[in-house]
Amino acid sequence: MMNGARYIAIQKKLTDALQPTVLNLYDDSHLHAHHSAMRGTGAVETHFRLEIVSDQFEGKSLLQRHRAVNSILSDEFSQGLHALQITKAKTQTELDKT
Repeated sequence: MMNGARYIAIQKKLTDALQPTVLNLYDDSHLHAHHSAMRGTGAVETHFRLEIVSDQFEGKSLLQRHRAVNSILSDEFSQGLHALQITKAKTQTELDKT
């Protein structure tokens, strides 16, 4: 499956801002097409899941990390991104310990 414009924009913005060592972005929009807010809208690239590892997260709480990601993507949220599930937001050191 080809990645769309929003997918590419999210990847670029996060890479530019956080220089991640791991960035796994998944378009889960198809899993939410049946939701009442999405039904019949033809909405694509509305729901994403993210795993990100960046040393920019050093010294930040999980909440601060999530807020940083959401802030970086604020334009995307205002332009149709409905949801971003951040399943992993760690530093490389934290990832190496697991």
